This record gives sequence, structure tokens and C-alpha cells, in this order.
Amino acid sequence: MLNHRMHAGVLLAALLCASAPASADWDKIRQSGHLKVAVYDQFAPFSDRSSGIDVDLAKALAEKLGLKLSLLPFPAGENLSDDLRNMVWKGHYLGYGPADVMLHVPVEPLLMNESPKVSIFAPYHVETVRLVRSARSMPAFDGIDSLAGKTIGVEKVSIAGMVLLGEGNGRFRDQVRIFDTAGEALAQLKAGQLDAVLANRSEIDAVFRDDPAFPLNEVAFQRLPRAGWAVGMAVRKEDQDMARLLQAAINEMKTSGELQAIFARHGVHEQLP
Repeated sequence: MLNHRMHAGVLLAALLCASAPASADWDKIRQSGHLKVAVYDQFAPFSDRSSGIDVDLAKALAEKLGLKLSLLPFPAGENLSDDLRNMVWKGHYLGYGPADVMLHVPVEPLLMNESPKVSIFAPYHVETVRLVRSARSMPAFDGIDSLAGKTIGVEKVSIAGMVLLGEGNGRFRDQVRIFDTAGEALAQLKAGQLDAVLANRSEIDAVFRDDPAFPLNEVAFQRLPRAGWAVGMAVRKEDQDMARLLQAAINEMKTSGELQAIFARHGVHEQLP
């Protein structure tokens, strides 16, 4: 009889290996006993100093495949193609990577078409951009014109920063303060140094956790999809056995509520694809 604690993913892995020839890559990973998972560094609440949503997800995925976790935090490159090259299919010239799987990859058709060496799949979260404001300095928000005359924080090289700086041919440019991370901007908002911050909903949730003193609003930008964008994971194109196992693990975690529980532990309202 199977141990009642044995995960369905482990059973699936066993069945896969028993019923069909294992791919060389999956067989090598299985024999190593470790799953190498790449996560972005300094990316709270998903992965920062070896903790966060993606770190907990990586631990769960490794366990479901019957493997130990080898976490590979890495700094974001200039673009996603660089990150996929460095952490999925080739490795960085400085000597780190590649991993067996990389987390927090946008599940977008354009990126998929531009990345023939990887498979992008298993969306596990939908990210959206929101405005969080000080109810004291901005008691009401009636649309984008409400930002006039207000000081707004954004993270550099972020979707929020790009859409706000580009809105209306730069009409808000002189009001924007740019920070290295969204966390720094949110801390300044909390300290009363800003009127509002435009950032990812998950980043806002993790800091304010439904604090009524800092309400959230949706802002209609022409260049920003209201529905948000899904994030998933990526493996090498040839690692289809690995992709099937990881997809099954994510499906199981969604059905059981385990995925939602991981987000809840970090104060983030999970939005499933």
C-alpha cells in the first residue's frame, strides 16, 4: 500500500519511468536526487534572500517529484531572453546555471515565439498593476486625472514605471520618483513620503495586506492590459518529461488549494489563470 503522504506527482513520476523510456535529461535529474530551480533574486514577495512565494513553490515542486531542492537565485538580466539563456538552456558566462526549471516566466505567445530553445508552460499566477494610495493625502481616486499634482513612486525598469512615465506624452513625468525596487517605494509611501505607488498587485498585497489606510485602485492606461499577465515556468525544449511532471504538479496544487495557501502565507491574493 502506498504511504498516505506520498504525493500524486511522485506516483506520476514513477509511472512515467515505468511505462516509457525516460528521457536522458529527466533520467539524469532523477538520478542526481536534486531539482535545480532558478528564481529571481531581490524580487519580494516571490523570492528574496531565499524566501518567498516562488521559493515555497520550488520546495513543493521538488517534493512532489521526489527530489531535494537546489535553489538558484539569480539577478535579472537586461531582458527575458537573457534570463532564459542564462538560467534555462545555456548557462551564464560567469559560471552559474542552467537550472532544470525557471520560475516566474511570462506565459506570453510573443515570448514563446521568440524563445525556440525553451518550453514555457504551467501558469500559476496572474499579475496585475494597481495604484496604492495614502487615504490621508489622496482621500479619493476618480481616474487618472486624480494623479495630477501628486508624488507617485515606481520601480525602475518595471511595467508600472514604463506606463506611468509614458502616459499622456509624459504628463506625469515630473511627479514620478523612481526606486530600485517596488519595496523601497512602498516603504516610502508607508512613511508618508509619497502620495501613491504604482506597482504589481502582489507587491502591494505583501506590504499592506488590505490596510484601509492604503486603498488600491485600478488605473486605466492605454498601454496596459487590464486583465494582467500570467506567469509560469520554463524548461529546455527537449525536457518534455520534466514539463509534463511539473504541469501535473501545478494542476494538483491548484485543485487541492495548496497553491493558494502558499500565496496566502505571504499576504498575497492569488489570482489563478
